[in-house]
Amino acid sequence: MATTTFSGPIKAGTIKNTTGTTLGSNIANVGQVVMAQTFSADLSGGALAAQVTDVVIPANSQIVDCVIDVITAASGATNLSVGDTVGGAATILNTFAIGTSAGRKYPTTQAGAALAWQDTGVADIRLTVTASAATNAGLVRVTILYQQNNNLA
Repeated sequence: MATTTFSGPIKAGTIKNTTGTTLGSNIANVGQVVMAQTFSADLSGGALAAQVTDVVIPANSQIVDCVIDVITAASGATNLSVGDTVGGAATILNTFAIGTSAGRKYPTTQAGAALAWQDTGVADIRLTVTASAATNAGLVRVTILYQQNNNLA
């Protein structure tokens, strides 16, 4: 299947600017498209210390959500952190307990690093993943959802 690449933020909607007061006719309804990138972390070899991923989030992006899919359960209690190569190992997610069962996990900003969710800053960030506990089993996929160049700072 073919893919299409765009160089900037994608906005969708039929009315770009508000020019009147009639909904569906002349009130702006353009919004930003939510983007997603995913990486995997193999926990079967033990603890991970800020392992660099291939995920790069563009500058000034707003992180909307972080979804963790535990494909293979870890054999011991494991905390997962997601950070960036410049700002630190826990700038996106700070020591979220993924437990010892497979399934989808939904950390919130209360799990740590809420400020990085608001706006990633003026430079692209490359993500890292850290797992706190040495295990002999475990595979997770982390998906970061974000609005590119939303620039809330």
